Amino acid sequence: MGLRAKLIIPYVLLTLVTAMVGMFIVTRLVTSSVRERFINQLYEAGRVAADGIVRRERAHLEILRIAVFSAGMVEAMEARDDEAVLAVLRPVAVNARPQAVIAIDTDGVEIIGLVYDAASDEYRVSRGATLAGEPIVDRVLRGETDASGDKFADVLTINAGSYLMASAPVETESGEVVGVILVGTQINSLVEGLKSEALADIILQGSDGSLQATTFSLSGEPPTAILVPGNETQELSGTHFREFSLWSRDYQGAYAPWLARGQVMGVLGVALPSNFLVTTESTSRDWFGIIFSVGTVAIIILGYRLAQSIAGPILRLRSMAQTVAQGRLDQTSGLRRDDEIGELAEAFDAMTARLQARTAEAQSLYAEAVERNRQLAEMYERLRAAQQQLVQSEKLAAVGQLAAGIVHDVKNPLGVIKGMAEEMLESTANGSAQADSLQTIRDNATRANSIVTDLLVFARQSTPTMQERDLRETVEGALRLTGFLTRKGKVEVQRNLPARPTMAVFDPQQIQQVLINLIQNAVQAMPDGGKLHVGLASADDHLVMTVRDTGVGIPAEHLPRIFDPFFTTKSEGQGTGMGLSVSYGIMTRHHGQIEVESQVGAGSTFIVRLPKTPPDSGIEDSGEKVTLPDRDVPGSGLG
Repeated sequence: MGLRAKLIIPYVLLTLVTAMVGMFIVTRLVTSSVRERFINQLYEAGRVAADGIVRRERAHLEILRIAVFSAGMVEAMEARDDEAVLAVLRPVAVNARPQAVIAIDTDGVEIIGLVYDAASDEYRVSRGATLAGEPIVDRVLRGETDASGDKFADVLTINAGSYLMASAPVETESGEVVGVILVGTQINSLVEGLKSEALADIILQGSDGSLQATTFSLSGEPPTAILVPGNETQELSGTHFREFSLWSRDYQGAYAPWLARGQVMGVLGVALPSNFLVTTESTSRDWFGIIFSVGTVAIIILGYRLAQSIAGPILRLRSMAQTVAQGRLDQTSGLRRDDEIGELAEAFDAMTARLQARTAEAQSLYAEAVERNRQLAEMYERLRAAQQQLVQSEKLAAVGQLAAGIVHDVKNPLGVIKGMAEEMLESTANGSAQADSLQTIRDNATRANSIVTDLLVFARQSTPTMQERDLRETVEGALRLTGFLTRKGKVEVQRNLPARPTMAVFDPQQIQQVLINLIQNAVQAMPDGGKLHVGLASADDHLVMTVRDTGVGIPAEHLPRIFDPFFTTKSEGQGTGMGLSVSYGIMTRHHGQIEVESQVGAGSTFIVRLPKTPPDSGIEDSGEKVTLPDRDVPGSGLG
């Protein structure tokens, strides 16, 4: 991306983003204010509707009190005299104007009922309807009371329709219930009155979620759109808002519990059209979009001209820098300005001149530094290798000198001890304490003799007899000699040897000894059996032998010491710690290397590198092949 693009594109994007964000924020501020007023209006409509229901409930209770305590009501109800009851209730109905007043006897049968007919503006009289089983009647007849008293409210369906009823008992002076008075208002009339008070459409749902009444004229539309799901009506608390569409018109509804006499009778909902919110938001967005678009275009044009005045000179300096980078240091910018870009051009011209003078000097110094670094790296590697070899050689030499001085003086007394122990053992009864002691003396003398023998082998440091031989054959010989050991240890041997002879100059007996030591260590490192991989490969001027096991592995803290004489991690009786030291000495005399890689729990890999032709080999090929006796070879070293 060019400089012009980098200057213009972010500027344009930032301007567009700022314009869109600003338009969004301003639009949301306008519409949020309208929406907040709308929500407040819904809250107010819901409050007015709830207050209207409470007022109607209080009116019912007041009419009930008048009817129950009217003179002659108790006697008429007790006698079940319909004419007498009608004579008491008619004045109450005419004065209080309830839409329904019903008197019921103790059997739940209507004594007299007055239901207002709006068409004729008169009360129709009914008799004999059975209302037994209705909770609002039965609870009074059973003499129940609750936190609000002995009066109850519920929706009751009679021949004239559904009514919001309130019931009260008619009692004698002794407290005996002789009947029930019901006073109610038709549900449809109730919601129409609430709509005129709340200035919003009203929705009444029963406790089972069914629609009781609404001011919406559904006209075949399914009522489910305006209803709270039935499984939510009992769990509804507080005010719940829902959006719905009816006749392709959007509404916002506020739903709250419908309470009567402290009991939840269902859900009371108020709804207002919400189309004007979308219209207001769309209109605001359009106007602000036009304003922000005009401002954005003007800012982009101004920014483009400013970017051009900055990018032009900088691109010219870039072209000059590219020419200088190609080696042409006789360049000048040619820019003459009185601002920061002009100062940059002057500094660039001065820098180019100085760069031309110093380039030659820097090149010569660089070449000299590279050569010295290379020489130092080579010297460091040689020094590190020599230091490591010197440390190990000093260890081996010190142990060799010590062993050479004491081995013969120790070996003979050990032989005498072992012989006398065996002679005494022959004349001692088997199983006696003395026989066990003599057996222990003989076994420990044998072990001490083995340690001294290993010291003797290590101390002699014999010069290898260098011959050109097939190393593959030497490896196979070592595997044959250790065959019994691997089978006894339940070790599966995997060979990876070349198909053709692999010739090199080495001492076959000593290299075979190295391999036998490594194989024995590997087997001992797998006490429960495992896999042993023995490989041979050719790499440039040397051969690589690998002995890899799946044993217990060597801890990282022991790896630096595994080639030290007498260092071992084996249990007592399994080794003297000399095997790897002897092997290291043999490989040193062959100008080779022996390395180890190990991970605890995963196994160890010993890598033996043998030069194909050592620098001072003095090749001697006698034509004879030297092999070791086919027997188990006692091992020493680490495992």
